[in-house]
Amino acid sequence: MRRPNGLAREAVRFKPASFAGTFLALLMSALIVAACGILLETSLRASVPTERYANAPVLVAADQYEYVVTGSGEDQEREATPLPDIARLDAGLWAKAAKAPGAATAVPDFTFPVRVAHEGELSPPGDSLTAHGWGSHTFTGTALTAGSAPRGGEVVLDASAARAAKVAVGGTVVLQTAVGQQDFRVAGLAQAGTADTARSAGPLAWFADSQAPVLAGHPGKADAIAVLAQDGTDADELADTVKKALAGSGVLVHIGDDRGAVEDPGLGYAKDTLFGIGGSFGGIAAIVAVFTAAGTVALSVSQRVREFALLRAVGATPRQVRRAVAAEALLIAPLAGILGCLPGIGLAHWWFGQLQDRSAIPQAVDLHVSVLPLLAAVGIGLLTALGAGWVAGRRPARIKPGQALAEASVERLRPGLIRTMLGIGALVGGGVLTGVSASSSGDDAAGAALGVVMLFMLAVALLGPLVARLCAGLFGLPLRGAGPAAQLAAANSRTNARRLASAITPIVLAMAFASTLVFMHTSENRAADKQLRAGITADHVVTDPAGLPVDAAARAARAPGVEAAVSLLNTQVLVPVGSGEFKSLQGAVTQGVSGSGAELAKVQDLDVREGRLDGLGEGRVAIDKTLAKSADVGVGDRLPLYLPDGTKAAPQVVAVYGRGLGLATVTMDRASLASHVTSGFDSTLLVRGGSEKSLTALGKVTDASGYATEKNLDARLGAWMNNTMAAVLGGFAAIAAVNTLVMTVLDRRRELGALRLVGSTRRQVLTMLGWESLLVSAAGVIIGSAIAAATLIPMMRGVTGEVPYAPPLLYGSFATAGIGLALLAVTVPAQAALRRRS
Repeated sequence: MRRPNGLAREAVRFKPASFAGTFLALLMSALIVAACGILLETSLRASVPTERYANAPVLVAADQYEYVVTGSGEDQEREATPLPDIARLDAGLWAKAAKAPGAATAVPDFTFPVRVAHEGELSPPGDSLTAHGWGSHTFTGTALTAGSAPRGGEVVLDASAARAAKVAVGGTVVLQTAVGQQDFRVAGLAQAGTADTARSAGPLAWFADSQAPVLAGHPGKADAIAVLAQDGTDADELADTVKKALAGSGVLVHIGDDRGAVEDPGLGYAKDTLFGIGGSFGGIAAIVAVFTAAGTVALSVSQRVREFALLRAVGATPRQVRRAVAAEALLIAPLAGILGCLPGIGLAHWWFGQLQDRSAIPQAVDLHVSVLPLLAAVGIGLLTALGAGWVAGRRPARIKPGQALAEASVERLRPGLIRTMLGIGALVGGGVLTGVSASSSGDDAAGAALGVVMLFMLAVALLGPLVARLCAGLFGLPLRGAGPAAQLAAANSRTNARRLASAITPIVLAMAFASTLVFMHTSENRAADKQLRAGITADHVVTDPAGLPVDAAARAARAPGVEAAVSLLNTQVLVPVGSGEFKSLQGAVTQGVSGSGAELAKVQDLDVREGRLDGLGEGRVAIDKTLAKSADVGVGDRLPLYLPDGTKAAPQVVAVYGRGLGLATVTMDRASLASHVTSGFDSTLLVRGGSEKSLTALGKVTDASGYATEKNLDARLGAWMNNTMAAVLGGFAAIAAVNTLVMTVLDRRRELGALRLVGSTRRQVLTMLGWESLLVSAAGVIIGSAIAAATLIPMMRGVTGEVPYAPPLLYGSFATAGIGLALLAVTVPAQAALRRRS
């Protein structure tokens, strides 16, 4: 008797086809785990280089996160959520920071947009300026080339801004700011330093530090305070003294790479995006990959039950059989994992680059590739192979030799009791979560739906032989009247339920996950588009990429024939939802309206269900019904929320409406939002009456249909992310399905040869296999579609209030792809096997 590792080497050497499928499954598993692991690690280690504040060793800023604390004691958890806008700090703190030992000076920093106006009309988008306080020149390197520093009512421009405004030193320029249009004397011209141009390639303007926060719309507030050190003072030492000087103010002191996160607020959202892909989706993908790889390993072991039976018959001990299976895993899994990591790195780079191209991740962020996720991918693959091989080889290793030979020739009819009970438990759990999802709304419904699809998939895998036998019985009925080949296909499927189950499961997996991810977006997008088109009742919609001036509504209202004009300031607020361990902060799209609720009703139909919009105003808001349910509030209740810059508020709910998905989840007065956002320029202007020509000076004019089309284009990032995740997971499952089908066909070469020996023609054998592949693929598509429907129906009811929408052509392409791949995966290797037998 050969040693177990010798048996393993000989098995791989003389029957490579039996291990090729296992190798491919483990390789694909490592690919998925490595790619998602790299993105997850990047989300934890991501940073941006310090550019604007590179010459300021210490930076003081407000905390840019809001926190939710759950649990208590050792179980207490603190979850951070990035704020929708910049949290600012008291500008007066610069004086305290400047007095800290070791500090040479401290400078409050301000960054805000302004617009050049010509002859009282809004200028083209090219005349948008980025404005700062002049004091920042001490750390940015900006220097005057003509004139003097600005005082109140004055401005310094760079050369491009001066050309755009057609003005020189001593001249007057008309600028639109957050507080309105104003004339400024040009005090000087400046050459922008590298720190000023690092993140802003457009024209620049500088105002007096005393006037800048007022023009920005944040009087008394600064974005950050830069602290410069005296000669010989270490940054760490200076940071300690600044902390002591500002103790009790609630601000944070940053040094090193932490300064970059302050000057690029997009980093927080980028980390959340990467964590969602690498952590949340990556966890699901890793489970699916491991689960599929384990199934393939188990199939490979089960296909060699006859060999193990012979080994037992000639004297092999159970331990030797188990060691042989383990040795096979050790031979295949490490190499498959290492080779799988290479395309995994490539997938991570491609995915990361696509997110940067779509502005979801700042260009300054780098992808982190270390050995940790690669080792995890290889290690998980090895453990999967060992575990699956041990479970699959346990029975043939422990039963008696004679019984082993008997069972090798006839498939067991019943799955194990433990496996059956676990499968029933997963099925019941999926049903329970379906009910939970149906009774939830918003993010709660989406979270519950994720558990639905996972539990139903687990149930299909565990109850696979029973499900396969049921499918063979149901789908086999019509095959009985389709000729001898179809009848033989039906009989084969009923007799070999385990083999059928191993082929059906990956097809179910591909169909369920691809349909859920893709049709979740199509359903949300269709419902949002329908609400948007029904909700915009204005005749004209005016937009501008750089934002509209604060007096846009007033100017539009003066145009001939205009009945109503309401401008919208679009942003987000954070709303606490849930309770106990499930407490979280939910981002809610918010619109600040310039007019009254009655004026808003003339240009926008929110579909009010409860209350009245007439009460809209300071301290009073209207919210969507989905948010009302998630936050458990109604008309007359207070809604706790955090404004874009983190300021706490608790406005009263005066109305609940139904078109929040397409329009805005929260509607409030503009004045309550304006001082809490970076840009005070309105996003959209809705006008009823008047002519398009009279509004063209304000921006791009379109109608409700054109505006809805533009909004749909803005949703492309979400669609791309969902489709990419569906492609990654569905593609992996599709490859696993093809791999499994090829393995089952190659394992049946003896059976196919026997059919040829008893007189069956090649065409009859291939026809039988074609019917079998049709049965397998049809069962997989139908079960996968049923799981997707069970997931999407309650989730969409909670999120949109409607049934899911699956575009017929798109769904048909999924089903056709599943059936076509199954047919190719069966017929191609079968033709090759029969050709060798001929």
